[in-house]
Amino acid sequence: MIVSEVADASFSKEVINSKIPVLVDFWAPWCGPCRMVASVVDSIAEDYKDKIKVVKVNTDQNPSTASEYGIRSIPTLMIFVNGKKVDVVVGAVPKTTLSNTLEKHIII
Repeated sequence: MIVSEVADASFSKEVINSKIPVLVDFWAPWCGPCRMVASVVDSIAEDYKDKIKVVKVNTDQNPSTASEYGIRSIPTLMIFVNGKKVDVVVGAVPKTTLSNTLEKHIII
């Protein structure tokens, strides 16, 4: 599996300390739009596997991280570069929207 689950305890290690850009999918199992965007996130992970890391954070199981980053609506997709949040996409967006947002922050 290219997309890995990250918990409150491992968020800093996996995302903040990552040497490559990270796309974080904040989601919950009961969220319909989250399930809709999951295939887009998986596809992005495959397309950009040599350029970015893609992780998921279950907001129900990891409320500290969700709260720290002000998650009010899910799905929320955040892009981190060098440990800093550089962009946010909220909602079930098309793959082109997510790709275009990512490409502003990664070197192709």
